[in-house]
Amino acid sequence: MKKVVKFFAQTLTASLIAGALGFSGVANAQEKILKFSVQNPKGHPIAMGAEKFAEVVNSNAAGKMKVVVYAGGSLGGDQQVVSAMQGGTVEMLVMNSGIAANQVKEFAIWDFPFLFANEKEADAVLDGPFGKKMHDKLEAKGLVGLGYWELGFRNITNSKRPINKVEDLAGLKLRVIPNPINIDWVKALDANPTPLPFPEVYGALENKAIDGQENPFSVIAANKLFEVQKYLAITKHVYNPQSVLISKKTWDSLSKEQQKILQNAVAEVTPYQRAQSRASVAESLDQLKKGGMQVTEFNDAELAKFREKMRPVIAKFGDAVGEDVVKEIQAEIAKARAKK
Repeated sequence: MKKVVKFFAQTLTASLIAGALGFSGVANAQEKILKFSVQNPKGHPIAMGAEKFAEVVNSNAAGKMKVVVYAGGSLGGDQQVVSAMQGGTVEMLVMNSGIAANQVKEFAIWDFPFLFANEKEADAVLDGPFGKKMHDKLEAKGLVGLGYWELGFRNITNSKRPINKVEDLAGLKLRVIPNPINIDWVKALDANPTPLPFPEVYGALENKAIDGQENPFSVIAANKLFEVQKYLAITKHVYNPQSVLISKKTWDSLSKEQQKILQNAVAEVTPYQRAQSRASVAESLDQLKKGGMQVTEFNDAELAKFREKMRPVIAKFGDAVGEDVVKEIQAEIAKARAKK
């Protein structure tokens, strides 16, 4: 009996000491793991931002919270991950902001063709009250927006022919982000839209199930789409912000201190991530040319024709997202242009 009492006494003492020093087994078990889903592979500016974010959070969370990045769409496509976040089985995601239009219709505004003239205009709107107001709309859908990163301006590739004029796009089967505005703007060019989750794109191009797709240079290069695409048309038709999201179930389970760590980390990493994105543009384009892609660019007349074909699409979805939303973002863009 004395041996049993002595054993429990020693065990209790050891547990108390370990707890006081902060390395007890119980403390480790309480570490909150946040799975962070990224569609792009390691080395892409989005994945680099996610890795930097994880580094900042893990350094500041004192063993109570840890971010683990899952790059390359390894947890599934965006829609699949959003559903998992709403169910509380995946904690974080960074995705094209326009994809959230499947949750909140106003988010289609981020996929409006030719909305921003340059990155600085986008930064001003995204980091201002309009950007925050948009993210606030997601909370009712089980998602919390922490900030905006950058994917960049999208361009069109295909395996059929060089694109020198708008009419060259007619008949091409193009993969688009799975939401209505992207389907409609491709139709407006007399091309055939094919909505697909991004992890399926390379295989569909390789198997000739689709002729082409559209993405920023960095995405095309990082995913080696030049292996299955011959022609690149520089169109810069849509600018893609990326929403850094966390599951509301997860967010509500965190302490105020943990929430602040995450918010501060996104704010700290955002300038870094955008800088990586912008620095990669010339390098990625050079990589695509070296990979064998033939590059064309619309002249002013063809670009004006492209814009004109987008007008009915913009008008239609302007009605869908609401006149007030369109006016509000236009006012914010006008402010950014006035400052310049």
